[in-house]
Amino acid sequence: MKKVMFIASTGGHLNELLQLSPCFKKYDYSIVTEKTKSNMSLRDKHPGKVHYIISGTYTTFKAKLIYPFKLFANCWISLYLMLKIRPDVVVTTGSHNVGPMCCLAKIFGKKVIFIETFANNSSPTKAGRLIYKFADHFIVQWESMLEHYPDAIYGGWIY
Repeated sequence: MKKVMFIASTGGHLNELLQLSPCFKKYDYSIVTEKTKSNMSLRDKHPGKVHYIISGTYTTFKAKLIYPFKLFANCWISLYLMLKIRPDVVVTTGSHNVGPMCCLAKIFGKKVIFIETFANNSSPTKAGRLIYKFADHFIVQWESMLEHYPDAIYGGWIY
């Protein structure tokens, strides 16, 4: 059975990723997301399958100063999780905190599937622009996004 890591930042990105939950039981899956109060209940729904990285929101000035340290810590946490879980495939809906895991997946020769967020129908995300360059499959939910990602796959809406 293939090992698949599903990873997303908290909020809408995680909500989109969880729309794929009917697929989870087909794989030896794990879920990686930011550790926030709203995400703690995931462990009850998916016992032994949920792992957390540090929340990396950088909306305030103080948070922007701290963000590089959180990103550095998340790189180490991502390396630990990559070695512990050893997924065959990493599936992500973004955002900024998934970059280290996707880069590590490619370094370790794993497949990366990126699903560009439903929220953007006219402009690419920062994570999308970065990961588009090396993703094995890059899926957009809006046909208009093929203008920005010409080699992407139009998959339609996850919802």
